[in-house]
Amino acid sequence: MKKFLPISDKIPKILHGADYNPEQWYRYPHVLEEDIRLMKLANCNVMSVGIFSWATLEPKEGVFTFKWLDDVLDTFAKNEIYVFLATPSGARPTWMSQKYPEVLRVSENRVRNLHGARHNHCFTSPVYREKVEIINTKLVERYADHPAVIGWHISNEYSGNCHCHYCQEAFRDWVKQKYTTLEDLNHAWWTTFWSHTITDWSQVESPARHGEMSVHGMNLDWKRFVTDQTVDFFKHEIGPIRKMGSNLPVTTNFMEAFEGLNYWKFKDVLDVVSWDSYPTWHEFDDNSEQAAWVGLIHDMKRSLKNGKPFMLMESTPSSTNWQKVSKLKKPGMHFLSSLQAVAHGSDTVQYFQWRKSRGSSEKLHGAVVDHYGKEDTRVFRDVANLGEALSKLDALVGTTVEPEVALIFDTENRWAIKDSQGPRNVGIHYEETIRRHYRPLWDQGVPVDVIDMECDFSKYKVLIAPMLYMVRPGVGEKIERFVENGGTFITTYWSGIVDENDLCFLGGFPGPLRKTLGIWSEEIDGLHDGQTNGVTMTKGNTLGLEGTYEAIELCDLIHLEGAEALAYYQEDFYANQPALTVNYLGKGKAYYIASRNQEPFHTDFLSQVIKQEGIKRVINTDLPEGVTAQMRSDGENEYVFLSNFGEREQKVSLTDAYYVDLLNAEPVASELTLTQYEVRLLKRKAN
Repeated sequence: MKKFLPISDKIPKILHGADYNPEQWYRYPHVLEEDIRLMKLANCNVMSVGIFSWATLEPKEGVFTFKWLDDVLDTFAKNEIYVFLATPSGARPTWMSQKYPEVLRVSENRVRNLHGARHNHCFTSPVYREKVEIINTKLVERYADHPAVIGWHISNEYSGNCHCHYCQEAFRDWVKQKYTTLEDLNHAWWTTFWSHTITDWSQVESPARHGEMSVHGMNLDWKRFVTDQTVDFFKHEIGPIRKMGSNLPVTTNFMEAFEGLNYWKFKDVLDVVSWDSYPTWHEFDDNSEQAAWVGLIHDMKRSLKNGKPFMLMESTPSSTNWQKVSKLKKPGMHFLSSLQAVAHGSDTVQYFQWRKSRGSSEKLHGAVVDHYGKEDTRVFRDVANLGEALSKLDALVGTTVEPEVALIFDTENRWAIKDSQGPRNVGIHYEETIRRHYRPLWDQGVPVDVIDMECDFSKYKVLIAPMLYMVRPGVGEKIERFVENGGTFITTYWSGIVDENDLCFLGGFPGPLRKTLGIWSEEIDGLHDGQTNGVTMTKGNTLGLEGTYEAIELCDLIHLEGAEALAYYQEDFYANQPALTVNYLGKGKAYYIASRNQEPFHTDFLSQVIKQEGIKRVINTDLPEGVTAQMRSDGENEYVFLSNFGEREQKVSLTDAYYVDLLNAEPVASELTLTQYEVRLLKRKAN
């Protein structure tokens, strides 16, 4: 079992803090002093500073004002509060937009934006890159060795794209480098369709609604280019840090399951992954569905660096101001949801924001300190109570999770599926399909890695790849070896359809998965909303499942090519055709789920797979509804988080080991009662 080093050896603790914007309060000199007092009361030990401070740091071109930041960092150092110092590229100063309009983005319609908002800058612009390098160099020169600074927070929530002439040229260069010849480009993009053959590199341009958007290979490559250009800009941002010899860790805050960038392309450039989590708690009476989705995203962020602890960079201690409804967290939910991040591998709990802005768009966004400005609020007490608990969790720092199950949730596959035009343009529901395969594992307390299709599969016992529509080169062969070596592979309808250029595989679907799965997929039926079919299990099937499940939306019509049918369709012209199969290959097996089935299919199916493959659950007992179990370990001790996201009090049996409460060091009874929104932290010896 691995144990990673802490994010900073200056403070080997769970970090607790927030985004802090002192430049907003320079006319209120008492605020910093009061904030220090409140930070200590809230048991906060880290702040992210300077994220949108460029106009304050450089109010005029070439004129730099650092005294305010000197004062903040010096004060923090005296009070043992540490800082992730941000580079301010997320929003440029007005003087820059006025003097150098080329730094502003050009939209898909080829019209340049006006100054305003954030993330409204071109990653390719030479001027913008020059100005970013200058300000970043100044920050590194001045603060790299400051005793309060423990890391670099690079920019903020990278997103969006630009269609200016610089980006068009960069895209052409990217395409040239990838394909070398126009012949290869035209084949990859299949441009003979609609007579869209490209005869000169100058004809390559970004997709646009008033131009070309029907060439799916081009659409994919544009998205890949945007990711690569953003990663290149990220490398440009950290260039001065590395050049000056600073070895402090760098991070940039990702967003949930953000579709615009392939975060896996950042993994080798980042030192630590961080992300911003804003779930819509209390949208429904039962929060377990939301909790399972957030757990999936936590698992994905941890998996990006192969199990290395990540950072919860932003969350809200109360509500947001940008969601459809600004719902408050009910009593207990802040403690529960924050520790959920820690349970899945975060070594920090941080907030946006420390103190509410007085004006502009985020003045009503949740914060630790309200406009009221004092500590006697419900939210402040929640934060302080959490901070006290986190201060007792030093043993967890650097511990990790080593799951036996992996779920492929692949960004490029996601892009391609949503651009495929069929078989259900009213909703292909890729993310929902991912959820349905993750939720039963979450319910049973089975740890999961959420990975990209290019990751190493060999360390897992079970690999689940719902709707693996795109199979990039070598992936089919890698899955085949995984199964032959004893692994269990699970995939579904709408898999093995296209290659990395979104070109359909010839010779029959599921393309390079055909041998592994032992089937041929001839057609797929898209069902209208409300239409259903039945999937009836065969008698005496190897999974031990019985009865009939309801199929909706998608039904794949398949033929057996060595696989064994475990269930058949019940209705329509494809009644009695296989709907669920297993194929034995080498030492392992591969399941194919041919239809999109309603619950309880996924729960029943995955429960049996987990049981048959001997997959370890965190606690060897059936967990009650709404309760999940997660675990971190250092190889000697295991730290178990039992969390109740349901609406009712629940009891959990703990007869599988001897447990001690991690927060009070007291023994735990063999039956534990969890009230609504309660989480218990337990410790046991590793097996």
